[in-house]
Amino acid sequence: MPTAPASPSTARAINDRLALRLLQEEGPLTAGRLKQLTGLSRPTVADLVERLQRAGLVEVVGETGAERRGPNARVYGIVAGRAHLAALDVRLRSVTVAVTDLLGAVLAEASAPIGGDLDTAPAVERAAALLEEAVAEAGATRLHTVGVGAPGLIDSAGVLRDSAGLPAWHRRLVAVLRERLPAPVLVENETNLAAVAEAREGAARDRDTFVLLWLGHGVGAAVVLDGALRRGASGGAGEIGFLPVPGTGGLPSASDCAGGFHDLAGSTAVQALADGYGLAGPADTPAARGREGEPASAGLVRAALDRAADGFLDALAERIALGAAAVSAVLDPGCVVLGGETGHAGGPELAARVEARLAALSPLRTEVRAGRLGGGAVLRGALLTARDAAQDDLFGAPPQTRRP
Repeated sequence: MPTAPASPSTARAINDRLALRLLQEEGPLTAGRLKQLTGLSRPTVADLVERLQRAGLVEVVGETGAERRGPNARVYGIVAGRAHLAALDVRLRSVTVAVTDLLGAVLAEASAPIGGDLDTAPAVERAAALLEEAVAEAGATRLHTVGVGAPGLIDSAGVLRDSAGLPAWHRRLVAVLRERLPAPVLVENETNLAAVAEAREGAARDRDTFVLLWLGHGVGAAVVLDGALRRGASGGAGEIGFLPVPGTGGLPSASDCAGGFHDLAGSTAVQALADGYGLAGPADTPAARGREGEPASAGLVRAALDRAADGFLDALAERIALGAAAVSAVLDPGCVVLGGETGHAGGPELAARVEARLAALSPLRTEVRAGRLGGGAVLRGALLTARDAAQDDLFGAPPQTRRP
C-alpha cells in the first residue's frame, strides 16, 4: 500500500528533530553545513533555523571564517542552558549525584557515604540534601528531568520493589524526590543503566546485541537485543545473582540469592577465593588498595594482575564463565561485557581468560570484552537517560527511536 506523504507540519517536525540531532552530535554548525548534512534546500534550512531560534532551542554561538561575515558565517548551537538535568547513583552505602546542562556537560558532582547506622528518614534527608547542594552549585534554578540508578527490581511503573538486602531508605528516597521535585524522576536498575552507558560511550558502541555482566559488590546482568534494552515481564531480566550454578553448595530462594551465581562472583566470594590463593587484602599494595566506594574484589583483581597470580585469575575466570555460559545458551548475544568495578579492574586480560573458558563451555561463539566505564557507568547511564527524556520533550521525540 502506498505511504501517504507527510503533512507540512509533520515534515517540519522531522526536519527540526534532524537538525537538532546533528547539532547535538556534531556540535555548532553553520546553516550551509546543516544543508549539506541534511540534504534539505537552503530556504528550508533557513526556515528551520529561524523556527528553532524562536523556540529558544538554538542560538548563534559565533562566526566562521577570517573575513566572512553575515548570515552565512553564523554558527548555530543548541541552547545548553535551556534545561538542567540531574542523576543519582544510589548504592547500598552511598549516593553519587551529578547535575548537567541539556547537552550533558557536568556542572556539579558530589558523593557521600550513607551508612547502615542511619535510620530511614535521616538517610533520605542526607541523600536529598546532597542533590540540592549540587543543584545550587550548578546554578540550576529548576531541574527538567532526574534519572536515578538503584540496585534491585524496578517494576513497569518505575517503582523500586522491596528486595532482600536493600535498605528501606532506597525506596523512600525515590518517593521523597518525586514529592519534592517538580521534575519527572526516572528510576532504572543500575545494571541496565550501565549497559546504556557502555552501549553509547563504552565497550559496546559497535554492538546492537550484547549482555553486560555486572561484577561489583553484587552481580547482575543487562540484556540489549537489537538495540533495545530488555527488562522482562516484571522488570527482572538479568537478575543473574539468583541463577543456580554448580559450586555454591546450595540453591537460591525467592527471597535470598545465597547459593546462586552471587556466591561465586560477588565481592565477598571473590575475596574468599583470593584468600584461598594467598593473596593479601586490598590494602596491602598500591595496586590492590581499594578506591573509594568500590568493592574489595576490584582491588584484589588489580593486585592479582600486578603479581601475575595466574591461579587466582584462572579460577575467577572459570566462575564468571559459568554465568556467562548460561546467558549465552539462552540469548546467544555474541558479546558479553564485563562491567562494574571488578570487571573494569580485570581489563582485557580477565576478559580474555573468561572468553577462553566460555568457548570450552558453549558451542556459541561469544566475544568477551572488558567494560570501559567501570562503576561510573551507572551515573553516566542515568544522565543519558535523563538527557534523552528532556530532549524528546523539548525537541519532540524522533519518529523512530533506536537506543538502549
